[in-house]
Amino acid sequence: MTGKILRARILLPVLALGVAIAGYAWWKGGDTADPATRWRLEAADRGDVVQVISANGNVNPVTSVNVGTQVSGAIIKLHADFNSEVKEGQLLAELDPALFNAALAQSEANLNSARAGLRLAETKEARTRSLVGKGFISQAELDTAVKELEAAQAQVELVKAQVERDRTNLRYTVIRSPISGVVVARNVELGQTVAASFNTPTLFQIARDLAQMQIETSIAEADIGGIKSGQAARFRVDAYPGQFFRGEVKQVRLNPTIQSNVVSYTVIVSADNAEAKLKPGMTAFVQITANRREGVLRVPNAALRFRPPADPAQPGKSAAGASTKQAGGSGPGKSAGGRRDAAMRVFKVDGGKLVAVPVQVGVSDTTWTEIVGGSVAEGDKLVTRDLAGQGSAQSQMRLRMF
Repeated sequence: MTGKILRARILLPVLALGVAIAGYAWWKGGDTADPATRWRLEAADRGDVVQVISANGNVNPVTSVNVGTQVSGAIIKLHADFNSEVKEGQLLAELDPALFNAALAQSEANLNSARAGLRLAETKEARTRSLVGKGFISQAELDTAVKELEAAQAQVELVKAQVERDRTNLRYTVIRSPISGVVVARNVELGQTVAASFNTPTLFQIARDLAQMQIETSIAEADIGGIKSGQAARFRVDAYPGQFFRGEVKQVRLNPTIQSNVVSYTVIVSADNAEAKLKPGMTAFVQITANRREGVLRVPNAALRFRPPADPAQPGKSAAGASTKQAGGSGPGKSAGGRRDAAMRVFKVDGGKLVAVPVQVGVSDTTWTEIVGGSVAEGDKLVTRDLAGQGSAQSQMRLRMF
C-alpha cells in the first residue's frame, strides 16, 4: 500500500509537467498555424448599405380634439359613445338647463324693466326741453333730465349684455361635436356632475380621421442630423408580430427635450391606416432609413473592428508592426449623419503575415460599411477574427484550472 502511494506521488508531478508542456506547445503552435485556419476571412463585395435609425413612439391620430364644457351642471343625456362616428355640429351630450333657464328669465325681466325706465326718461327729457324753451324752468333741470336719459340707455345696454350671456350659457348646456370624426374617448357618465369653475373638463375626445395616423418618436441629438422630412420609415407594433407598416418622416420638431442632460428631438412619422389595424396609443418600434448606398464597395464591420494580437517583444504594437490605436476609434462609426471620411485600416493575409491596408469609410449599417477610398478591391479576403488567439486563451484557462 505504501508503495502505491509513493508511485502516485511520483507520477502526478510528471503527468502535470507533461500536460503543461503539451499545452504550451499547442499555444505556441497557434502562431505558426496555417493562415486558412489561423484567421477567419471574409470577402469585400458590392451591395447595398442602408443606414437605419431606430426609435420608439406611440401611434396617435393626426388630429384629435378634446371636447369639454364651459359651464357646470349634471349630464342628463348622452348622444354619443365610444367609437361613435359623428359629424360636425352633431349633438353629443346635454347638461341640466334648469338653472340657466331661470337666469335667462331673470335677465329678460330686468331688460323689460330697463326699457320701461328708458321710456320714462325719454318722456321726461322731452317735457323738460319743452318747458325750458318756454322759459318756465331753468337749463339746469334740462341737463339733469338729459343725464337721466343717458343713464337709462346705458342700463338697457347693460341688461342686454346680461341676457346675451345667459343665452350663451344656456346654449353651452348642449355639447356638440366641433369636427367630424370618431369618438375615441368618453370621460363622463349619465347623471355625472361636471364643474367648470377653474378649468374645462374633457367630456369626449374625437379623432378626425383614423385612416391617417402619426407616430411621435424621440430621436437623440447624435442621430437627429441624419433625419429629414420625406425619409422612408417602417415600423411594427406588438399587436401584429412580424408585420411591418410603411411610414414617412413628416416633421422634425425644433423644440428639444432635455432629461438628465440628454437632449432629444421629437420626430413625427405619418402612416396610412386604411385597414384600421393601428389603434391610438399603440407602441410603435420605428426604423427610419437615414441613408442608402446602392451597389457600393463594402466590407464587413468585423473587418474594421479587428486588431492583430500584440507582439510580446514590443508592447502596444501589433504583429504587423503598426500601433493598434488609430483615428476614428476601434471600429466603424455609428453616426447617423452622411458620409464619413476618417482613415481606418483593415488587414489582409500575405505569405502567412498580416498586412495593414488603409481605407476611407462612408455609410455604415449593422453589418456592412461602405468603402469610399483605399486599396481594398472587390473580392479581397479580409481578416475578421483571430481563431488561434481564441484557442490560446482557452488553453491558458485550462492550464490555470489544472
